[in-house]
Amino acid sequence: MKTLMISVLAALATTASAQTLRAPIGPQKPVRAMPTPPPITVRPEVQGVVPRAFRGGNPLQMLNPGAPARYGTGEQSLAYNPFTGRYDQIKLFEIVF
Repeated sequence: MKTLMISVLAALATTASAQTLRAPIGPQKPVRAMPTPPPITVRPEVQGVVPRAFRGGNPLQMLNPGAPARYGTGEQSLAYNPFTGRYDQIKLFEIVF
């Protein structure tokens, strides 16, 4: 038993003395730049009369009943009241999440 313990201690002593405590000198591996993460949220869509007038190009066409379809309909700018069943409000700004 004593010989086994002495041989184990001798093995540990030789492995412990073989280690060096010096930092490596010279060129190191280049550090890779991390890629930019994707955006967490997408910018919310803004709708309503005022943003649509700025995006549409000609805001007077929003008042024209014979305007082309690319200017949209009047129902897109109105808020529906579920209690009365009528359109009774104009959406100036609307943020859609």
